[in-house]
Amino acid sequence: MSETRVNGDVITAHQDLHSEQGALRGEHPGRSRNPVIKVADLAWLEFEKPDLDRAEVFARDFGFGVAGRTERELWLRGTFAGSPCMVIRRGRTSRFIGPAFRVAERGDLDRLARATGRDVRDADVPGGGKVVDLLDPSGFPVRVVHCSERLPALPEQQPLLLNFGTDHRRTNTTQRPPREPSRIQRLGHVVLETRVFARALDWYLDTLGMIVSDFLFLDGQRGRGPTMAFIRCDLGSVPADHHTLAMHLGPGTGYVHSAYQVSDLDSIAAGGEYLKERGYKRSWGIGRHIQGSQLFDYWRDPDRFMLEHFADGDLFSCDVEPGWAPMSTSGLAQWGPPATRDFLGASPSPQRVRDVIEALRGDNEMDPARLFGLLKAANS
Repeated sequence: MSETRVNGDVITAHQDLHSEQGALRGEHPGRSRNPVIKVADLAWLEFEKPDLDRAEVFARDFGFGVAGRTERELWLRGTFAGSPCMVIRRGRTSRFIGPAFRVAERGDLDRLARATGRDVRDADVPGGGKVVDLLDPSGFPVRVVHCSERLPALPEQQPLLLNFGTDHRRTNTTQRPPREPSRIQRLGHVVLETRVFARALDWYLDTLGMIVSDFLFLDGQRGRGPTMAFIRCDLGSVPADHHTLAMHLGPGTGYVHSAYQVSDLDSIAAGGEYLKERGYKRSWGIGRHIQGSQLFDYWRDPDRFMLEHFADGDLFSCDVEPGWAPMSTSGLAQWGPPATRDFLGASPSPQRVRDVIEALRGDNEMDPARLFGLLKAANS
């Protein structure tokens, strides 16, 4: 770990940067020495829902554009040029299928296919492309894609010009952010819950070349290893989002939330008022996170999936090593309202009870100590 000395004190990359603590000797390094490939970004997320009309209404209210629509599929996009953000296919139930990651070079798919014994096939994406389909240790289908064509950019929702103290950038005009949907710019990240956290973490680092920005650990259990990781793409010296994927240990296996970038705080707030006026349920917000520093606001769609508007997130290059911090509810935000039971998934349900029973009986990383540690973190 890189360090310098100032007046005799050791200053590490973790002080005044993103975490007060670095790794202890022998802890997980947060990256693979020889990954198969290095993905460049999260391309899109795949869902199934029975009602595509209802899904499209929410998508437009949340701020997505529509990249394509058929009787069976709805492709959603942001304003930035690139790939779509999300595909929703018609299905009997509402469920998350899995993520798709983008590679910068077509040859990466060939190398990945050889290493995993998979085939490279045509991608069913607007504009065409190639894809390798994988399965991660949690059981999520993971697609790695190279898109033939990029969607063109759309008009932006411009950030407001702000006055700061004696720095007066706006005079003889007022601030009146329009009451309209927050205009999504791009997909930022997805958060997943897994019973096999350590195996899944190593798979994403070894197979897709991702690297860890921050680890969280349970109180009194740091010696057993982390229970959450915020993971970014390794773009070398080019700064990347603090996390493109986040995973945490839990009794279930599934989608937690996904996050979509908008222009600024006013876009988050005005777009939130727009959603509230249309009867949608806010899960938690508005606030500013600690890991990643994003301004955030979380909402539930009509199928109970959680989606986040965010702005002003951290960007790290490859030389920033993982930070370490205890896992706690109070550690989720620098400011904002207390995290809600809805956001934490703390409200008991029959499915959650079944998940706990199955996890404690199964061959995975959940045991009573881990379960009680997670419950303690949720109330700390």
